[in-house]
Amino acid sequence: MIPLDQLPKGKLAVIEDIDSDQLPLKLIEMGCLPGNKVSLIQKAPLNDPLYLKIDESHLAIRKESAQHIFVRLSK
Repeated sequence: MIPLDQLPKGKLAVIEDIDSDQLPLKLIEMGCLPGNKVSLIQKAPLNDPLYLKIDESHLAIRKESAQHIFVRLSK
């Protein structure tokens, strides 16, 4: 498992675990849940924020929040 902020651009992964105490509730409500597929679409300058696709939703999250979401690369 790797933190979401280390996911390579264009790679598909599955969310394995989240640190719900450190993650804003709004991100959990928007689909940052274990079992959901995620891919990194783009990083902003200075690598913050990250533009992601989680299942069929698109959202941008801060690198600080992404460090509390752990993913496993899909094959």
